Amino acid sequence: MSATPEATISIPSPVSALSLGPNDTLCVGSEDGSLRWYNLPSARVVKAAKSLGAEIASITWQLSKKNEPVAIWIACGRRVICLPADLQKMIATADDASASLEVGEDDDDVLNEARILSISENGRHLAFTSDSGSVGTIDLASHVITRMKSRHNTVCGSVKFIPDRPSELVSGGYDSALLHFDVGQGTILSRFDISAPPPSEGVSLSPPFVLSVTVSSTGLLAAGTADGRAWIGGGGEKRPSSKKKRSRKWEGLKEDEGIWLQVADGPVVSSAFTASDRLFTCSLLGTIAEYKVIRDDDGSLRATKGWSAVAPTLEKVNAMTASHSWVVIGGFGKDGRGIVQVFHVT
Repeated sequence: MSATPEATISIPSPVSALSLGPNDTLCVGSEDGSLRWYNLPSARVVKAAKSLGAEIASITWQLSKKNEPVAIWIACGRRVICLPADLQKMIATADDASASLEVGEDDDDVLNEARILSISENGRHLAFTSDSGSVGTIDLASHVITRMKSRHNTVCGSVKFIPDRPSELVSGGYDSALLHFDVGQGTILSRFDISAPPPSEGVSLSPPFVLSVTVSSTGLLAAGTADGRAWIGGGGEKRPSSKKKRSRKWEGLKEDEGIWLQVADGPVVSSAFTASDRLFTCSLLGTIAEYKVIRDDDGSLRATKGWSAVAPTLEKVNAMTASHSWVVIGGFGKDGRGIVQVFHVT
């Protein structure tokens, strides 16, 4: 794996969202409300969408049972917009959307700029969050919107469905809390309130706001915080060798079954599992790190750092997306223009 980008893509407006789809297709969202598609590792635009109405806050792919793209869902202002994957236009607009749903609760409630859309493993529901701290779902067949009965005290910046449990999801907020919901009942099943660590050298200037959440295919959770840490929760992990019976509910927020990693000097803006034991994190200033998450003979979690890189030319990173082959980060450079940097990983 190289610490040098395989490709660098420049666009007029700062990058605000990224998503990798099937066949190495990359979708890039910008603060000016535009989208661009690329077939990696090429830096040539193959399709675009413009005038979507507001900054693109989040992007996620809806796939068929054969893992083929059906549609792409976009969080944009107070709306969630769906564009068909087979759209033939080279440049699409909001008029080409197959669905446009308003999810903001009032005029002051907009979808925030974090990774805030997630589609359930069975493809039936889309989860979203808002600046008010609420967490909701959309039935993708009927487009009925349902909100959870409890919420975060402030901005909710991340949400993920739990693999193999389509009726459960976990969210992270700027209130330093992780909430685990029953989607059908709309109720909280468990929560983890994160405390700041004792200062070792001076005082940390950043509270442990939860900025990103990712869940592996086996139920491991990783949460990145604004004070440069990542928490890996192993209480909900499915282990073939474990004699423990499958719990009726996911138990990934058990504090005593997790470990903390100091992964950066500044906020950890994104985290992503690319395999059940392979975690990537990225800081606000572009430090990317890979961790191998394993269990010792006694069953305790351990994470060892592997590949790492510092993204050149980026002043600030707003988003990261990763797959088995690629790690892609995006933000803006010194001139304020958007930059995407693509790293090839093996």
